[in-house]
Amino acid sequence: MASFKLKLFGLLYFVQGIPYGLQSNLLPIYLRTIGLSFTKISLTKLLYFPWLLKILWAPFVDQYGTKQKWLLSSMFGLFLCCLVMSRLHPKTDFSAMSFVLVMMNFFASVQDIAVDSMAVRLLSNEEVGYGNTIQVVGYKTGSLVAGAGFLTVMDHISWDMLFIVISVIYVVAIICACFTPELPRTSESEATLPVLNPRKIFKEIFRVPGTIWTLIYVVIYKLGEQGSVSMFPLFLLEHGFSASELGFWNGIVAMMFSICGSCLGGIILPKYNAFSVILVLFLLRAANLSFQTLLLFMFQSEYLIMKGAAVLSIILQHFLSGLITTLTFSIMMLCTQKAQERIQATHYTLLASFEVLGKLTFSAIAGLLVDRIGFTSSFCIFILLSCLAIFHVLKPVDLLPEQKRE
Repeated sequence: MASFKLKLFGLLYFVQGIPYGLQSNLLPIYLRTIGLSFTKISLTKLLYFPWLLKILWAPFVDQYGTKQKWLLSSMFGLFLCCLVMSRLHPKTDFSAMSFVLVMMNFFASVQDIAVDSMAVRLLSNEEVGYGNTIQVVGYKTGSLVAGAGFLTVMDHISWDMLFIVISVIYVVAIICACFTPELPRTSESEATLPVLNPRKIFKEIFRVPGTIWTLIYVVIYKLGEQGSVSMFPLFLLEHGFSASELGFWNGIVAMMFSICGSCLGGIILPKYNAFSVILVLFLLRAANLSFQTLLLFMFQSEYLIMKGAAVLSIILQHFLSGLITTLTFSIMMLCTQKAQERIQATHYTLLASFEVLGKLTFSAIAGLLVDRIGFTSSFCIFILLSCLAIFHVLKPVDLLPEQKRE
């Protein structure tokens, strides 16, 4: 049963990672190659806004219909979006493309709510670490295939063929999801929840122990990192790296190390105090950000050692990010498991929405910051922002099982 659960979540999160991979890895570099400014590229991050608003429709997914119906409906919507995208081109249909991307993010957010609700219900405390490893690895693999994987072959396939291939992937996923068993309803899940009364919903959510601390944590834990992840590859693109090189090193290789980090996070969580490990990882991440900032001052593409150092910093950045992400999502799930069953999906959605808010808000303005004050000054700000998470983790809340608090 445990093996089936992990395989099921792996497939569903793989499909869920496809829209993010397209927009975070493929689209920025592709748009830069056709001449768009850093500001406009960064503003495309605002197309993720349905992820910030998914708390508005989470109570409906929580209370109405079955999780399987919501899952199948959302993936069918993603399939239709891919068919429409195959008929558009970013250079001539930028507005239409932006609208379709918004709809893709909407359907992906609905899918996320349904799948997360299943994970919270099905995973025990002992399975949380491994389950979140599958979640992060599956999501990142989908992102890798849709983003960096396709970016490396964009010179050989057309834009329309790219989205036809992705639409076929969704068809396969829809067929597999038809066999997903619906969660059994308990007496607690049948209890009445005032889904149309936001005040009562949020009042009950914020009563859950550790919620406020976790909300603050997920907002700030990746602020500086996201600025670097968004801008450092574009700096390299402007200083001698080709799009295909970035697709390989910043996409495929870096993502593989990120997946390794995520796997290691799942192994570490059952054995060590998560907050102590995260504190060490935050310090290492700040050191790597400082190294990248130093590279901005002295980078010269004609020196192979400089290019190697840049690639090394990207690999280390993604490896640490994978570790941190898995541990963070495990902390979020442990917090949600303290909530009443009838609001668990909504509670986890709130945490996940704030997690996206923290990452995307700064990603959206990072390009504007670089256009205004330059790369080096911007990266100094990224370092300072990464220190906020370090101070916050110094005073963690009580979320861990008894045996891992020391």
